[in-house]
Amino acid sequence: MPVAALALALGSAVLHAAWNLLLARARDVQAATVVMFVLSVAMALPFALAWWAARPSVWPYALASTLLEAVYVVALSYGYRLTDLSLVYPLTRGLAPVLTLAAAVLLLGHRPSAWEVAGVVVVAVGVVLVRGPRGPGDARALLLVSVIAASIAAYTLVDRAGIHRAGALPYFVLVLAGPCLVYPPLVGWHAMRRELSASVVLGSVAMLLSFALGLLALRRGAAAPVLAVRSASIVFATLLAGRLLSEHVSRTRLTGSLLVFAGVALLAV
Repeated sequence: MPVAALALALGSAVLHAAWNLLLARARDVQAATVVMFVLSVAMALPFALAWWAARPSVWPYALASTLLEAVYVVALSYGYRLTDLSLVYPLTRGLAPVLTLAAAVLLLGHRPSAWEVAGVVVVAVGVVLVRGPRGPGDARALLLVSVIAASIAAYTLVDRAGIHRAGALPYFVLVLAGPCLVYPPLVGWHAMRRELSASVVLGSVAMLLSFALGLLALRRGAAAPVLAVRSASIVFATLLAGRLLSEHVSRTRLTGSLLVFAGVALLAV
């Protein structure tokens, strides 16, 4: 893996963890989520229009992805409001590639490799450790984790085909248009104005840069190692949740997040 691709992938991982941390620490997570996504799209839009490239065949994929993104955004904001980021982030980021693999096996006839099977097992052990021996008692939290992971898996499958039919920034704008149109009226403009802060603006910049750096990494290195390195965001987010969000991140949960990261890396290989 070229050093440039490694640095870009690591930068993307750090920024992805950063915008999630900034989002989770907001007073009104739902309003902050809307503001962050709207600002990131607003920053990307001029560049997307200047270098617009989108085939007509992209629209079914963009529509499907934007609907899935809307589900993801709503569920994510509720998840961070309801429970700890150090629980939601590693579980959703670990379960999503497992669900993606399961869909590929069931729907596309994919035959899992030994690495993929090992990755599923390692992720499963990590998930148990992150959740804890007894696990959280709130069924709503577990339901939201499942919805978030399923939406990530679904839009990942859609985007793998859609991204080849449009430029990166135009596709970014198209798929995030849904949440930016649907969610603001539900949250309310007054609540959004209250959450327009420096940390939320910084989070929106981190979101856009995470996407851009991830794309640049994929252009300089093979997809599998880049995706494996980007999954390091699982560990970064869990570690920083204890320091920045004052969450109780036990050694068991930290060990679980490390195993989830290792399992996702195996699935990427």
